[in-house]
Amino acid sequence: MTAWQQTPEGLRLSVRLQPGARSLGIEGVERLADGRAVLKVKVTAAPESGKANAALIALLAKEWKLRKSDLELIAGQKARNKTLLLRDCGTELQEMLAARYPSTG
Repeated sequence: MTAWQQTPEGLRLSVRLQPGARSLGIEGVERLADGRAVLKVKVTAAPESGKANAALIALLAKEWKLRKSDLELIAGQKARNKTLLLRDCGTELQEMLAARYPSTG
């Protein structure tokens, strides 16, 4: 099981966000207590007024060479566990994600 899934709308990505971290980065895939796989991401922005969410989108867009407008936060606006929809992303992105962030058993 991976933290992403192809849907008719685009690639649905489950994220566990750590706002207010000392460093910025994508940690990799981890499994939550309920068994769901998520991509753990750290941002230095505070969790206020949407700053951490904006930092998350900016980081992923830059890291994966996407337009920020291709990433949409569709669930978890005020929670650590979030769901993003990545639009207009081909199979190359899925292959890159699988190579960079292998799923945990």
